[in-house]
Amino acid sequence: MKKPVDLFFKLLELLVVVSLVAMVIMVFGNVVLRYAFNSGILVSEEMSRYCFIWLTYIGAMIAMRERGHLGVDTLVKHLPRLGKKVCLFISEALMLLCNVLFFVGTWKMHELQVTNVSPVVGISMIWIYGIGYVVAAVMALFNLHVLWRLVSGRITEDELVQVVESEDMPHGDLTDTEALLKDGVRP
Repeated sequence: MKKPVDLFFKLLELLVVVSLVAMVIMVFGNVVLRYAFNSGILVSEEMSRYCFIWLTYIGAMIAMRERGHLGVDTLVKHLPRLGKKVCLFISEALMLLCNVLFFVGTWKMHELQVTNVSPVVGISMIWIYGIGYVVAAVMALFNLHVLWRLVSGRITEDELVQVVESEDMPHGDLTDTEALLKDGVRP
């Protein structure tokens, strides 16, 4: 089961890259065409906005898998094991509720979005906002998986606090500056 999930997330990472490259090409190309040739690509503004929507939602799924969403662990990390379990249960249950609400909201807006057509490109808006189905389902599956592992007692002490410190990121014994340079970022 791990291999199809890994493959799915590799596909999502590829879609993020494709969306970002498409946005850069469309926006930069449009700027060059406007200033140099006094013309432009009609669909570039609308399509770059749609790519940004998809990039955001897909990035949220990837970040959830990598435990990269923001969190505050000031209180939780000082609680005993039972307190950490209760906090994790409440947190995952609330996120699951939000994902269910997101799925239901997308479902309720489905008929409207199918009939709503984008002004320039002319595609049904369900192709843009239908990503809500995928995001809600994937993130809900992650929530259910964590809840199942918590209830069945298969969750480790380290996983009870869902916040990953920057010092815990996999860079070995590198300093922060060395890690940034290794990643290609100038401090």
